[in-house]
Amino acid sequence: MPNAKVVFITGLPEKIVEVVSGYTPEGFETEMVRGDAPIDEQIKAVEDVDFILVFGASLDDKVLRAARKVQIVQLLAAGYDTINLRLLRELKIPCCNNGGANSLAVADHAVLLMLTLYKQLLPAVASIREGRWNAPIDGFNTFEIADKLVGVLGIGNIGRQVARRVQGFDARVQYYDLFPLTDERERELGVKRVPIDELFRTSDIVTCHTPLTPDTYHMANRERIGIMKPTAVLINTSRGAVVDEQALIEALREGRIAGAGLDVFEKEPVAADNPLLSMENVAVTPHSAGTTWDTWFRRAEFAYRNIKGVWEGEPPMAVAQDYDIAN
Repeated sequence: MPNAKVVFITGLPEKIVEVVSGYTPEGFETEMVRGDAPIDEQIKAVEDVDFILVFGASLDDKVLRAARKVQIVQLLAAGYDTINLRLLRELKIPCCNNGGANSLAVADHAVLLMLTLYKQLLPAVASIREGRWNAPIDGFNTFEIADKLVGVLGIGNIGRQVARRVQGFDARVQYYDLFPLTDERERELGVKRVPIDELFRTSDIVTCHTPLTPDTYHMANRERIGIMKPTAVLINTSRGAVVDEQALIEALREGRIAGAGLDVFEKEPVAADNPLLSMENVAVTPHSAGTTWDTWFRRAEFAYRNIKGVWEGEPPMAVAQDYDIAN
């Protein structure tokens, strides 16, 4: 049997590319193509390959149409909102995400944002550097996660990891998902399924972990943000457009919710004049929740295991939901 060919279309640094491609199985070949390479170069690269591996790059429709032999498009990321799933469906090419390989990193980051807000971490650091010892801490504005009700919006790989982590802080967990868990799985995880409006109305912390699809676009909308507790905080480490950003800005300005922790924005890179960046009750990071050194090994291992399995006749794993992604 001839070698299977993989093209890795990416914007990653060379060192990480080497780590990922180092997982190429025996009998396979991996060629790297930069994600900013001319479309003609990308088309030529995919014309005779069996698999496309992607991270940090979008795939032009012309490139997808040229991939006549490709058996799957394998993502190293969890999200698939930059991929034209409708076209891939027409071409009968499955698109697979990373199978939860970055779930630990993103879950850690979600809890980090919760604690950053609850413990007034950023104002406290700033006050020390400015010579104002303990100035932001007044005894009324710092909190514990213990006994709080955490609402998990999306209970997939990442959402389940977040549930486990906050339970370690003695929080209670409720969730909403378009595809609910079984009763048995809910009991195992110790989580309660609730309607989405109840989740927003009753949670002390709402944390978003759903993929971006037409059904989840602005799922945290003006009405739902409007029924949150004034003491509640909203965390988003999923995709920016899951949250109506303008509605969130208004709620924060008017003090209708206590704060927000955001790793993602509706437009990225986020504009320097975005009001969220200047709010003291907002903690922001640059879409970095899933990026740790540890994740690359899990991402690569899963990706090539999936590719090898498909090559050997097994069904693909972690196939992206069959949605047309919202613009």
